[in-house]
Amino acid sequence: MELTILVCFAAYTALLFLVMWLTGRRGAKGNEAFFRAGRRSPWPVVAYGMIGASLSGVTFMSVPGGVYGGAWTYMPLVFGYVLGYAVIALVLLPLYYKLNLTSIYTYLDQRFGHRSEKTGALFFIISRLLGSALRMYLVVFVLYEFVFRAWGVPFWVPAVVFIAIILMYTFRGGIKTVVWTDTLQTTFLLAAAVATVVAVLNRMDMSLPELLRISSDNGYTRMFDTDPTAPKFWVKQVLAGMFITITMTGLDQDMMQKNLTCRTLRDAQKNVMTSSLLFIVVNILFLCLGASLLAYAAQTGFPLPLGENGAVVPDKIFPSVAFSLSGFTAVCFVLGMVAAGYSSADGTLTALTTTFCYDFLGFSSSSSQAGTARELRTRRLVHVGFALLYLLVIIAFRPFHNQSLIDTVFDVAGFTYGPLLGLYAYGLFTRRQANDRWVPFVAILSPVICYVLKLHSFDWFGYHFGFEILLLNGLITFLLLWLSSLFNRR
Repeated sequence: MELTILVCFAAYTALLFLVMWLTGRRGAKGNEAFFRAGRRSPWPVVAYGMIGASLSGVTFMSVPGGVYGGAWTYMPLVFGYVLGYAVIALVLLPLYYKLNLTSIYTYLDQRFGHRSEKTGALFFIISRLLGSALRMYLVVFVLYEFVFRAWGVPFWVPAVVFIAIILMYTFRGGIKTVVWTDTLQTTFLLAAAVATVVAVLNRMDMSLPELLRISSDNGYTRMFDTDPTAPKFWVKQVLAGMFITITMTGLDQDMMQKNLTCRTLRDAQKNVMTSSLLFIVVNILFLCLGASLLAYAAQTGFPLPLGENGAVVPDKIFPSVAFSLSGFTAVCFVLGMVAAGYSSADGTLTALTTTFCYDFLGFSSSSSQAGTARELRTRRLVHVGFALLYLLVIIAFRPFHNQSLIDTVFDVAGFTYGPLLGLYAYGLFTRRQANDRWVPFVAILSPVICYVLKLHSFDWFGYHFGFEILLLNGLITFLLLWLSSLFNRR
């Protein structure tokens, strides 16, 4: 089985390199292709590919696994995503296209100053490096647990292999390659989920409506948590989903760089709104997958995977069942995980390189058209450097994996994306000029305040903060920026 999985992995990787070769033959070359794809990407291709880029390995494993203990309370978060995408389409995209931005953090320089631009870019780098590395970690973790561990291979070996492959196929084409490889990866990710659901239903001799009825009887499809003090209270989930999307997509260079490769603003808006509707369907698919896995375990007596502390590990439910069903479902699962991991990491490496080159090294949109030999060399060195950082985060996180990673990713995002939310909200909805010298301190102080509040909120107020800590973080940043404006030199 392990050999079969490796052969499929190698074949899929070869397919990615074929896509890289095909996309690199025509159109924009050099830095223009790497950063902007010549702004010729067809919007339906971008919309479809964004599904895989947004879902990643965390959704692939943690959303189905999260049905254990959480039922379908993830769905209100998805409904909030749709509202967030509407804000991106109607507010942020027109701004980015009007200013002809390549790095979206250039806006902060134009609005507030150099320190604000670098602060926003740095918080994106920290946010995306941690968030995407955790998503990629999950892929490496699963392959290590179910393939490499039996061979006595150290954890860092598959991590190095994955990062090296991603580095190689993005090294030349950058975002131009990523836009097209994401479509391939989305297809494999969704096919793996569908194949597993079908296999589980066949094994139980059950139809999908019957599965949903049984799941409903067992409480697995409960969607709305009506306890206002609960971390996943549905109103908080909707608001959190909306602002998570605004920040983790609309204020995120990785996700917006793909949108900015569309030919026109109109195309980019159609892409975003189409993606938002597709996310509802896709997440329902993954929640159905989670319900089918639990129904299968209950009907057959399949033991749910336990951690060292004796508790069920939600992130291991999907792979455990997939590997136990058949060789076919095991291969489908691995290919889906590999696709999810690639789609999460390739765009991130490209976006991190773009942000660093534009916001810290002073690249400009005009210079990227051709790209001097020096700029090309610099961009390649930066790309390799971020790949190494990415690898270090993956390896360093290994001892700390003790909860559902989707919660970990959103916990991190609540603290790191909050300052970006506050900065952009202040820039867009006020005419006041924040004190550029104070912006770095504000961006650090706000997450610290939020961390203290989250740590003690139940003792002080009888209230548990969930993902909505992101909104509070942005609000505190906004207020501190307003206070800083009182000290501007006149």
